[in-house]
Amino acid sequence: MKLLHIDSSILGAGSVSRALSAELVAAEQRLHPGIEVITRDLSSEPLQHLSGAHLAAAHGGEAAPSLDVAAGAAALEEILQADIIVIGAPMYNFGIPSQLKSWIDRIVVAGKTFRYTEKGSEGLAGGKKVLIASARGGNYADTPIAFLDHQESYLSAVFGFLGITDVSFFRAEGVARAEQRDQSIKTAKAQIAALG
Repeated sequence: MKLLHIDSSILGAGSVSRALSAELVAAEQRLHPGIEVITRDLSSEPLQHLSGAHLAAAHGGEAAPSLDVAAGAAALEEILQADIIVIGAPMYNFGIPSQLKSWIDRIVVAGKTFRYTEKGSEGLAGGKKVLIASARGGNYADTPIAFLDHQESYLSAVFGFLGITDVSFFRAEGVARAEQRDQSIKTAKAQIAALG
């Protein structure tokens, strides 16, 4: 069994999503002793943004030697081999970090993780579990500004498109507010501790 651990926060040790994603990995290790963990830190080792040359290489074409085609192929292979995917996904400006978007652009590949059929698109990466540590400076869930959430809705849509329907969020909201931060993190950690 393999677990792919993705972190995308640029905040290093001060990151709430990194702390929560580490807790998720530890919880899965307790549930599945001996699970193999592969870690990819998209902040310290970002993938290049998708280009036409990357897209051509993903579909068997020639690519310029300077492009990180091998890194993109490795990212794709990691998700294909993973049984469980843990993602640290902070909200930046109502969406996900650009580093995480670059990774998504490398794993959403026609013929590999989805395909087009006469009836529409079909996900090819089903049977996996995705656990997302979501951190937000403000409060969005069940508020009048919930429409600004393009983080969790986007991630749910992308993984659903790939055929992955077992997607869970462990959310810490309001972490930019001193009076709310500790309680929000404590609540998210309690949800993680309840995994079983």
